[in-house]
Amino acid sequence: MEQQTLAQLTTAAPAAQEAKRRGLRKMKLVALSFLLGATLVFALTSWAQAAGWPGWVGYVRAAAEAGMVGALADWFAVTALFRRPLGLPIPHTAIIPTKKDMLGDSLGEFVGTNFLSEQIVRDKLRRAEIGRRLGDWLVQPDNAERVTSELSSLIRGAITVLKDEDVQAVLEQAIVRRLVAQPWGPPLGKLLEQVFADGAHYKLVDLMCDRSYEWVRDNHATVLRVVSERAPSWSPRFVDSMLADKVYGEVLSFAWAVKTDVNHPMRLALDKFLAEFAQDLQKDPDTMARAEQVKQQILDHPDVQKLIGSAWSTAKGMLLSAAEDPSSELRRRVHDGLCSLGERLRSDRGLRAKVDGWVEGAAAHLVTNYSREILTVITDTVARWDAEETSRKIELQVGRDLQFIRINGTVVGALAGLLIYTVAQLLF
Repeated sequence: MEQQTLAQLTTAAPAAQEAKRRGLRKMKLVALSFLLGATLVFALTSWAQAAGWPGWVGYVRAAAEAGMVGALADWFAVTALFRRPLGLPIPHTAIIPTKKDMLGDSLGEFVGTNFLSEQIVRDKLRRAEIGRRLGDWLVQPDNAERVTSELSSLIRGAITVLKDEDVQAVLEQAIVRRLVAQPWGPPLGKLLEQVFADGAHYKLVDLMCDRSYEWVRDNHATVLRVVSERAPSWSPRFVDSMLADKVYGEVLSFAWAVKTDVNHPMRLALDKFLAEFAQDLQKDPDTMARAEQVKQQILDHPDVQKLIGSAWSTAKGMLLSAAEDPSSELRRRVHDGLCSLGERLRSDRGLRAKVDGWVEGAAAHLVTNYSREILTVITDTVARWDAEETSRKIELQVGRDLQFIRINGTVVGALAGLLIYTVAQLLF
């Protein structure tokens, strides 16, 4: 686990890491060559000075000597970051391996102070103009299609992962039991009351009156048969026929009157009955109890139970089919909706401001309430790293540049030594 975590410290490919290793080794050799060069010059000038060479040799010798000191000092400083120089237990060396956890805490504190403060996050997001950029991006059909495809994949993945029995249990808990627990009478009464108040039921009443009249008109024989069957056995047949014709005529006239007269007493009585029924559903205990009985009968019906049981399977099949088909109505509507959203974000400043405000608010809430948890990702990860491996990984990333410190130390040391020697010769 730790080795895998450390491997993620660099995102470079293996070939790139090998190139970094070669670069580090090369720069170490270059820095070492500066030290060896200064050492060689110091040795030669020391011999030449002892052999009585001219005075300029002393200047070169002083520069080489100071260059050696600078090179060794900077070699010690760079090496002390990653390991103990020459393996000696010198205090305050191998800083990265020994101070790894402290460095992790300091890094977390630095990130929290300079990157995860609410003001910094808000200012950065405000200048980013996410709403405008999102609109410019979504308005492109290819981008909208890409988002649609990703959403389709997300839907397919979520549906595939969900277990049918779990979803069915949730549906039963969330829908069926709520239907059972919720009384139907009062809400149904309020709905009917609003419908009747708006007069939306008149068309239905007209349709019922029309169909009633048409049935009576087209079923003359049926009416005659019913009347004849209800007549006494001793009644003469021609009397029954006359009576049936009379009854049929009256029924037909009544049906026509109800059909054509919107203020017919039958219609007014029906309106009154419906209004009273709507009130009874809300206030009359007996009517409300009957509504509950009807509700239970409906829910207990085998066909309804079968419908509830197959609801998820049907919806699942429809969603999967729509998500997998690029030309489905669902995906087309999502695509068009995303393009429309992008266009609105581009043209509607108020909508852009809302989107930017939502993003800022969400990010601010995140850093305000969960910044500590976010920072523990850094500190805990660093704490799990192996100290020696961490040192090697960091040296691989920055060690090449640090070798320039050794090179500069050699050059700057030589110049400083030459200057000091020159001043001393002039003064003394």
